[in-house]
Amino acid sequence: MEVLTERIAFLMVALDGKKIGKIDYCSRKEIAKGSNGTIVLEGIYEGRPVAVKRLVRAHCDVASNEIQILRAHDGHKNIVRYHGVESNSEFVYLALERCACSLDELIQAHSDSSNNSVFPGDPASTEHFKIKLDSIRGMMPDVNLWRADGYPSPLLRKLMRHVVKGLSYLHDSRIIHRDLKPRNVLITRNQPFCAQLSDMGISKYLPEDKSSLGYHDTGCGTSGWRAPELLHHGGRQTQATDVFSLGCVLCFFFTRGRHPFGENLERDYNIVHNKMDLSFVDIPEAHDLFSWLLNQDPKLSEVSNTVELEIRVGNLDLLNALESTAQSVFVGNWEDKIEPPVMAELRSRRHYNGSLVRHLLRAVRNVYSHHMEFSKEVKEILGPVDGLDAYFAIRFPRLLIESYGVVSQICIRKELLEGVLSK
Repeated sequence: MEVLTERIAFLMVALDGKKIGKIDYCSRKEIAKGSNGTIVLEGIYEGRPVAVKRLVRAHCDVASNEIQILRAHDGHKNIVRYHGVESNSEFVYLALERCACSLDELIQAHSDSSNNSVFPGDPASTEHFKIKLDSIRGMMPDVNLWRADGYPSPLLRKLMRHVVKGLSYLHDSRIIHRDLKPRNVLITRNQPFCAQLSDMGISKYLPEDKSSLGYHDTGCGTSGWRAPELLHHGGRQTQATDVFSLGCVLCFFFTRGRHPFGENLERDYNIVHNKMDLSFVDIPEAHDLFSWLLNQDPKLSEVSNTVELEIRVGNLDLLNALESTAQSVFVGNWEDKIEPPVMAELRSRRHYNGSLVRHLLRAVRNVYSHHMEFSKEVKEILGPVDGLDAYFAIRFPRLLIESYGVVSQICIRKELLEGVLSK
């Protein structure tokens, strides 16, 4: 009797929707909305509940790209599952895993923050969104994202790790997501509680043996979540653009929906001008993590450029100070700590002196710059791009802190002197 009742109820609901090929039922109930007329509806595909992503046929190239990526990488628990595709004369319909909500909705439903209003100035949409948040709270009454002291709960930290794992998996597969934001992180209760990356329509594979998409590849990202190089004309698109977006997303996770570059309308301006505010992040480790992910200044892999430039213009103080750290950074010849195949790959491009710290920094820079072009053997030794820091940290644990100390002190002192002389 119970099964019959459920079938009758399903039939009554289904009368409000339609069948499209293997999509047994596509409702009119909108779950989410995207750009260019894309909407997500509730549906049933081959007997299982799904989210039906409906795209206008004019954007079938976006649908094809998403299908290609999801099919090739189906099965990773932190990437949304793809079930199938159908189409008619007007639309393309993707059947995807049905999730409970987006990260944006989860955070806002379980926090008191209102500084990320999704529909500013639109009372009707705002009211609809509030109803949806109430529904999410009803579905997840016992969800605890923050401890009593305001620190993130184990569940929230787990979801943050899921986002990192999903992005790391895409990067290991040579894919740049290109639109990472809270609305494109979906939360499922099936595993239980898992975060999954979604919306791969504008994601792209890196060309073979290349580390970027070039300088003129446009049309990616969402306002407020794009890396600065995408806002500057002609910026290169690399996996680092995703890392910047990741920093914004993790900060959003951590701070109940706050953004390191301010409110909606001011974010792009603040990103371009590097006006970052992390004063509301009061946990030192989190503050440091977000600073590194969002930092637009040269990283360790680019310190070599700064050093060589300073030497070229005659700043021997920096050179002498840097080389004075050699005994702390390595013993003897640093090349002895690097596997022969890796050194052979590096020497094929540049000359190195194993007694100089600046040449070790040059090696770090070139490993980052040319990782995609290295042989399979060398890539296996080095590991994925996201693990290169660990590769060098294990072999030279004092390199980062010593280099940072020298470059920051010498360059800051130089800037202060120039500031005084200019007055």
